[in-house]
Amino acid sequence: MPQVRLKLTLGELKDMIFQLPAQDLLALAEAIESRAETVAMMRLAETGFREWNEAGEDLYDADA
Repeated sequence: MPQVRLKLTLGELKDMIFQLPAQDLLALAEAIESRAETVAMMRLAETGFREWNEAGEDLYDADA
């Protein structure tokens, strides 16, 4: 599926979003919240794997 890229400022995007019907606005808010939670959890999870990047920990890079 081709991606369309628009050059919008944050203010322009906000203005467009605020024109949505209430039901669509609430659905979008839930989708954004879910995505933000996922990103936050992924960032948190990355901190648990930093020790694997230390020198001498290359056993995790071995081919099975």
